[in-house]
Amino acid sequence: MRIPEEKLLLDGPAGRIEVIMERPDAPRGIALVAHPHPLGGGANTNKVTYTLARTFVSLGYAAFRPNFRGVGESDGEHDEGDGETDDLLIVLAEAKRRCGDLPVVLAGFSFGAYCQTRVAKRLAESGHPAQHLVLVGTAAGFVEGARRYDTEAVPHDTLVIHGAADATVPLANVLAWAEPLDLPVIVVPGADHFFHRRLHLIRDIVTGAWRR
Repeated sequence: MRIPEEKLLLDGPAGRIEVIMERPDAPRGIALVAHPHPLGGGANTNKVTYTLARTFVSLGYAAFRPNFRGVGESDGEHDEGDGETDDLLIVLAEAKRRCGDLPVVLAGFSFGAYCQTRVAKRLAESGHPAQHLVLVGTAAGFVEGARRYDTEAVPHDTLVIHGAADATVPLANVLAWAEPLDLPVIVVPGADHFFHRRLHLIRDIVTGAWRR
């Protein structure tokens, strides 16, 4: 059965935070999903972000997809990941208020993946670590036309998915970040940054990892 989308408007430090919520009855966990760079057109309706959310809903999770500052009905201006991290934590707190203190999955695409590594660090420091992370097209190292991303360390069981033909965040950047962490990277041959015609592979990889 398809779970309907519901729009939420939450109060954040920069004003409203617009969120798409998909909440099944009796969810097994909470999936907080973060979209790509807002200055590059990223929004919570992005196809990779949508695919991640729908995959987790199919696995029984309640999915929450906020729009970052300055996108859609979210107030404020782009804050290079600092304010975005704060906002993600506010959305997560609201998700727990609505769904209960359930296991948390942090999922993100591109800039959103970078932000989720920061959220994961904050949660771990608070003594309430996320259950799992799923990072796709992770912004790491120097990204042409953007800046250098000092992406945080993540647990060894983080699911990292990257396209072999990614011209936005070169695969070499992600491998350089992952190598000192002993972090495996799943490389999808032929996939570009936005996984055109390969979105089903993201779904299949995540689903397969959860059903092992």
